[in-house]
Amino acid sequence: GRSRVSLFSTEEVMWGGHMCRGFSPTAASPGCSFQELDLSKEAFFFNDTPKEEEWFKAVTESLHPGAKYAKGNKGGVAIRFQFHNSTVCVVNAHLAAHPEEYERRNQEVRDICARMQFHPLEPGCPLLAIKEHDVVLWLGDLNYRLEEQDMERVKKLIQTQDFQALHQHDQLKIQREAKLVFEGFQEGEISFQPTYKYNPGSDDWDDSAECRVPAWCDRILWSGKTVSLLSYQSHMALKNSDHKPVSAIFDVGVKVVDKKSYCKAFEGIVRSLDKMENASIPSVTLSKREFLFKDVKYLQLQVESFTISNGPVPCQFEFISKPNEDAYCKPWLIAKPSKGFLMPDSEVVIALELCVNKSTATALNSGEEKLEDILVLHLDRGKDYFLSVSGNYLPSCFGCPIQTLCYMKEPIREMLPEAIRELTLMPLLTDDAFWEEKPLDVPKELWMMVDLLCRSACHQEGLFQQPGLRPEFEQIRDWLDTGTLDVLGPVASNHSVAEALLLFLESLPEPVVCYKSYRSSLECANSYEMSSQVISMLPKCHQNVFHYLVAFLRELLKHTGKNHLDVNVLASIFGGLLLRPPPGHTQPGTAEKQKAQQFIQQFLCHEGGTL
Repeated sequence: GRSRVSLFSTEEVMWGGHMCRGFSPTAASPGCSFQELDLSKEAFFFNDTPKEEEWFKAVTESLHPGAKYAKGNKGGVAIRFQFHNSTVCVVNAHLAAHPEEYERRNQEVRDICARMQFHPLEPGCPLLAIKEHDVVLWLGDLNYRLEEQDMERVKKLIQTQDFQALHQHDQLKIQREAKLVFEGFQEGEISFQPTYKYNPGSDDWDDSAECRVPAWCDRILWSGKTVSLLSYQSHMALKNSDHKPVSAIFDVGVKVVDKKSYCKAFEGIVRSLDKMENASIPSVTLSKREFLFKDVKYLQLQVESFTISNGPVPCQFEFISKPNEDAYCKPWLIAKPSKGFLMPDSEVVIALELCVNKSTATALNSGEEKLEDILVLHLDRGKDYFLSVSGNYLPSCFGCPIQTLCYMKEPIREMLPEAIRELTLMPLLTDDAFWEEKPLDVPKELWMMVDLLCRSACHQEGLFQQPGLRPEFEQIRDWLDTGTLDVLGPVASNHSVAEALLLFLESLPEPVVCYKSYRSSLECANSYEMSSQVISMLPKCHQNVFHYLVAFLRELLKHTGKNHLDVNVLASIFGGLLLRPPPGHTQPGTAEKQKAQQFIQQFLCHEGGTL
């Protein structure tokens, strides 16, 4: 079957009767996407709603660690649905602004595709990624601009409606042709003038001090073999925003199962299975049974694959847990897919994904855990197959306790495993009497990141609120773990260093304000004197780190005119990192998070020491 779908992308569309002004009626109802709307509850409801806190919790917990402490307006949202037997995903994205940020826009598209996953309705099925749908419709203010074009030349080409010549300089077209973004997607021919930037309320180009060069910021793309574009246009009649909305109408073919044929085929398969059940049992061939992951690093995904080749009998396979174990694999490993059904003489490729994160790094650093596991592949009505997984983990400062790092005078990669284990497992001390050698005041890795930010990022706008780039984080991690300062240099952006600092604090097995002080910290969040007393009771190394970070944040606040940071933003970001609830504690609600923020905020507002 085929269905007609309309999409409409705009910014700041008015509510009520003005929403679709300028659209002529069509056979398909338009779906609208919005960016930069007033999202306070008063814009939607007349009264408070008990669901507000649940929505807030669901949204914030699903965000990326480097961005979930921010209050920005960039990112992406998506919905998926199944129509008959076809799956459709609609993505609405608002990407980074400014002409020179096209690589960040590319990265944001990759991040949205990598991090956004859907829970299927069927229990036990793996998460679904955006590109795993039959049809993907992607729309929004993608913010791609024209490459280094003179304003007057652009306006002249627009006036003569030579859009084809102008489109040759479009960043999205250039990046797509280079296969750097939206690979596998298509876009219709652009036969309308740029949709940005106008003086709101008119059709006049931007004449503000910024005087933005016109560009096709608002776009609609699609992927899918059964999609045909019927219409792609802009709507000049809408003047509310500095953007002009664009719309697209698609003809989408969907798969429809013939129930009679389905039942007939199903009954035939059942009869065939009944005949074979007593004659044979399922058996498969595995292309590989031993897997070695070499030099695994913190938050760096490694993948090994193998093929399951089925014999003449249909079979259902599943990885099952071993006796006295809850899961089929260690927490640092996952098999995709972990279960499935194979028709006779068919094959399936299984990917074993290994990634060490904050929950598993500490035990691997200390040597208490090894990258070793045995997977059991079970065939329904058949035998079990055993797969051996092993590897070596390169120790990292990420996941190490503060006290351990203070006693490490050398980079962690240069230390013997026995020394790392001894330092990691030693009890948390209230003084420095454990070792004859005096420890560092703060971990050198923390100092390296803070020092770099103090020297180059005090004036950086959006610090701690804009995520960094994954390759740059990996360079920073290796720099901290090996001590090779010259490798980092200018390669890493301020945002990547800032995100690495957040991830470092988040990975600490014992937060800066120790778990046992969590409750008392919240109780005295209104008293600076009592809060200072709580900090004074922390182990010496934790005290030093707390005061060091507070001094660093105060230094950033001295430059608020340029970096636009304020006390509330920093307290909100670092409150949930320095002050974390102990394991087993219920998930903090809004009121509890506000107390943690208030606890940090009073130290930022109080005059104190410097770096």
